[in-house]
Amino acid sequence: MSDAATPGRVAYQGAPGSFSHEACLALRPWDEAVGFDSFADAIEALRSGDCGCALIPVENTTIGVVEPAASLVREAGFQIVSEVWRPIRLALMAAPGARLSDIRTAESHPAALGQCVRGLAELRISAIEAFDTAGAARAVAEGGDPTRAAVAPAGAADAYGLVVLRNDLQDSSDNRTRFVLLHAARA
Repeated sequence: MSDAATPGRVAYQGAPGSFSHEACLALRPWDEAVGFDSFADAIEALRSGDCGCALIPVENTTIGVVEPAASLVREAGFQIVSEVWRPIRLALMAAPGARLSDIRTAESHPAALGQCVRGLAELRISAIEAFDTAGAARAVAEGGDPTRAAVAPAGAADAYGLVVLRNDLQDSSDNRTRFVLLHAARA
């Protein structure tokens, strides 16, 4: 697919440091990446003209179709102008001073939690759903609770002042997500 979308602003779901944010920066480094709390909000930014494109994850090699994102993409009817598969490496991160043995809960986007079910079970850590991977990292950093962690890209630890307690928490070493770039022109 060609990358025919116009330069400008690219909507994505999540906070800075999320996988969607990283994918925006890799695919469209000349555009401004604009994060939204939900997939629906990111698509609405495209629909309203606030952003000229939206980058949405639709499929993952571990969990399959990313719902409700894929449904929203189908229903919106926007033209898909590009797609990219990105490797997904999940890290368990916590506030400085926290120890792996003290972690009781880990929060993240439901899709990310679904990609590290075995890893969390082996560590006896309960999963808590959050709106985003990097948003969970930010919340853990703000809370400072040494029993609470986030599951997010390792770069989110740097962005929010956390320490990585375990890299490659994902259940599959070949974990990848397919993102599609939607353009405001209707398909």
